[in-house]
Amino acid sequence: METRQLGAHGPIVSRIGLGCMGMSDFYGAANDTQSIAVIHRALDLGVTLLDTADMYGVGRNEELVGRAIRDRREAVVLATKFGNVRAPDGTFLGINGRPEYVKEACDASLKRLGVDVIDLYYQHRVDPQTPIEDTVGAMADLVREGKVRYLGLSEAAPATIRRAHAVHPISALQTEYSLWSRDPEDELLPLCAELGIGFVAYSPLGRGFLTGAIRSIDDLAPDDWRRQNPRFQGENFRRNLELVDAVREIAADKGCTAAQLALAWVLAREDGVVPIPGTAEHHASRGERARRRRHSERKRAAAPRRDPAAGRRDRHPLPRSRHDSLEPMSGG
Repeated sequence: METRQLGAHGPIVSRIGLGCMGMSDFYGAANDTQSIAVIHRALDLGVTLLDTADMYGVGRNEELVGRAIRDRREAVVLATKFGNVRAPDGTFLGINGRPEYVKEACDASLKRLGVDVIDLYYQHRVDPQTPIEDTVGAMADLVREGKVRYLGLSEAAPATIRRAHAVHPISALQTEYSLWSRDPEDELLPLCAELGIGFVAYSPLGRGFLTGAIRSIDDLAPDDWRRQNPRFQGENFRRNLELVDAVREIAADKGCTAAQLALAWVLAREDGVVPIPGTAEHHASRGERARRRRHSERKRAAAPRRDPAAGRRDRHPLPRSRHDSLEPMSGG
């Protein structure tokens, strides 16, 4: 597994990380035994960056990740987040970035994870009621106390990132990014390059849609959060399915799956971008991959031979999602 450094002075991580949210929340029933096996398999393959948050499963996801890495801590760059506050029953209570809460949340995460230090600690969402300087100042205190190694922000605006970075170096910004969720290209990616901040892309497979595995809303569990996402509803679903089929066609032409194509697209964007696909973003089955290879081979065999002097073909246009939206509790 290749590695990349998050930020000018941040941790060195695997080129692809693993988002653990769906193992405990939002995407249907959880299976801890299976989830731990997935984490172990990812580590065996060279993945080092594991991403969780205190609000995923109301703490259960941190506990799960902690159990999974108990005897493999040195192989992991452990990232978690604070700021989205939920009641024990899962009710969303708001966003909290007050300095006293920052330290309280960190101590609670350390206990649930069963570790002495968090490698990368994010503010999950910016608290509009608390100056970012106060929040990041408290996070910087955690670094000085040895409880946290590097700091990150999630879903922060450019001006906020600049103010935060002036208080303490920000190693990573986490935001949704995929071939059809491309808003970060306008300001965030250039800003990260300017300031030397790594970019962690969550939902790089469009919350599973870009894999082609979701063909109907009935493919989602009744309690799957995606049923409430505009991308997966009504006419939007139908239109986006057409775009996914275009991705599948391009992938078949290249002899890979739609998921592989979508992930490769993110990996090719910038050197500082690290995608963290999650377990809900299912890859195509082995049979589907074989079908695509056969399709690709037949297509190449039937195509007329090209004149080498004719130059390269234009690249396929890549589609964007219809009516995509970011939600404060839905990943990242």
